[in-house]
Amino acid sequence: QVQLVESGGGLVQAGGSLRLSCTASGRTVNSYTMGWFRQAPGKEREFVAAVPWTGGSAYYTDSVKGRFTISRANTKSTVYLYLQMNSLKPEDTAIYYCAASSNVQPSRVYEYGYWGQGTQVTVSS
Repeated sequence: QVQLVESGGGLVQAGGSLRLSCTASGRTVNSYTMGWFRQAPGKEREFVAAVPWTGGSAYYTDSVKGRFTISRANTKSTVYLYLQMNSLKPEDTAIYYCAASSNVQPSRVYEYGYWGQGTQVTVSS
């Protein structure tokens, strides 16, 4: 079992920055790929970024490359996951979720078995 709790959302003007945090706890959490997804009103949940548990490179959806940076820090039974979001745009407005997957390079919603409750990010124009 993995428990995830997000924080750090809020309201920011276009061009601004926010840093999201997620604390993931569980006995085997260090063996999970950790990812961020987002869901805008009326749209499906979409992949944003992920970082594998294997130590491989992080990967991103095209629309956030060069603006967002995902990172993780592991302890014995906790993973601290971050999403640094720069040059934010109104189209980045969504609820952001962190998620955990036992796959190596997952990017689909169904590949993630554990989810946080979400944190709202609103970017004003």
